Amino acid sequence: MPHAKLPRKSTNIDMTAMCDVAFLLLTFFMLATKFKPDEPVVVKTPSSISDIPLPDVDIMLLTVDPKGRIFFAIDNKGMRQNLIESINSDKGLNLTKEEMVSFDIDASIGIPFNQLKSYLAAPPDQKKTLQTNAPGIPADTAVLAPNNELAKWIYYARTSNPKLRICIKADGDASYPSVQKIIKTLEGYKIFKFNLITNLKGIPAGTAAYDDQQKAKKG
Repeated sequence: MPHAKLPRKSTNIDMTAMCDVAFLLLTFFMLATKFKPDEPVVVKTPSSISDIPLPDVDIMLLTVDPKGRIFFAIDNKGMRQNLIESINSDKGLNLTKEEMVSFDIDASIGIPFNQLKSYLAAPPDQKKTLQTNAPGIPADTAVLAPNNELAKWIYYARTSNPKLRICIKADGDASYPSVQKIIKTLEGYKIFKFNLITNLKGIPAGTAAYDDQQKAKKG
């Protein structure tokens, strides 16, 4: 008895659903991705053999550029709102709600208190120019010195978020006195633990650190 032959049909896969999913994922990542804001200054950190990873969240970043200017930033947006409210109340800056919102979306600040209101009220393009030419936050080696405005930023930032971990990012050409002002201010608040951001370089052969590294590799 002969077998019945089934008619051949071309294989057709409907890709509509897959295209829809792909575009949904693309739209999600475009809307949900948080881009890193531009830094106000370019800093070339010195090299180091330390491979200790930096914390990912709850960071207070203190940046020192080659000219010795100090910039302050914290990564938690909600904490920035509490911080600027405290600074505004303490220093009597009379900031408006719009100006405090402007601070909340800034990446960092390097402006003295007496220029902060005019800076926050400036339009975005002018604000970028002001930040680039900013004189930096005034600091001193004495935490209670009247001109040590950095001490106020650190104090109120830690009051808003006690879990903040402090990172110092200093340019390799920055003068030591500029970095010392930050360290002495931290010491004034009994803060002796902080991170220094450096570039990782290879460990020189023949050193004790190199021998320890080779032993760790061998297990």
